Amino acid sequence: MIAGNLHKIAGSLPQGITLVAVSKFHPADAVSEAYDAGQRVFGESRVQEITAKAPLLPADTEWHFIGHLQTNKVAQLLRVSNLSLIHSIDSDRLLRMVDREAAKIGKTIDVLLELHVADEETKSGFTVTELEQWMRDRRFETLQATHIRGVMGMATNTDDAARIRADFRSIRSCYDRIIHEIAPDLRRFDVVSMGMSHDYPIAIEEGATMVRVGTSIFGERTY
Repeated sequence: MIAGNLHKIAGSLPQGITLVAVSKFHPADAVSEAYDAGQRVFGESRVQEITAKAPLLPADTEWHFIGHLQTNKVAQLLRVSNLSLIHSIDSDRLLRMVDREAAKIGKTIDVLLELHVADEETKSGFTVTELEQWMRDRRFETLQATHIRGVMGMATNTDDAARIRADFRSIRSCYDRIIHEIAPDLRRFDVVSMGMSHDYPIAIEEGATMVRVGTSIFGERTY
């Protein structure tokens, strides 16, 4: 089932779109099945899960952390040897902590800055205004061990396709303003991570370069 789902989704994606298979709450053998089907990039939202699963998968597996990252878990997360991207940097304070902890262990980690555009107070992240001002102030220039690769965001949890599309368009527009107008000298600022199982086709239409798909690959989660 997992292999079939994976091939169906991967085959439907336009060229240049990275598929992150969201394996959170699924066992390591499910991840292994997806790996055997050719998937290499997996997303986890809990530090304890990623640290438990990572040693059980081959070394060429790429792990992305996509959940809310607590400051007291940063050091533990950074010790995952094949952690390749943190999607959910939702504040300058968290970014500075990741930067300090990565520098301590001599590691450089790629990160995405999380945008909050959804009409939900439970979502976290920078507002569009906050992130654009952060970039104008060139606060990224003081980072030592983190490299900002782009932005991540989630649409409002709704059945209103027009609202979902507007949220994704806002994320992509912010990215475009940063790379074309505010800080065009940024290197490798090339990721727009948005879209999940229920809305990733809209996200792709609105300019996603990376989608995070879990349920459509692995089935419903067991909590």
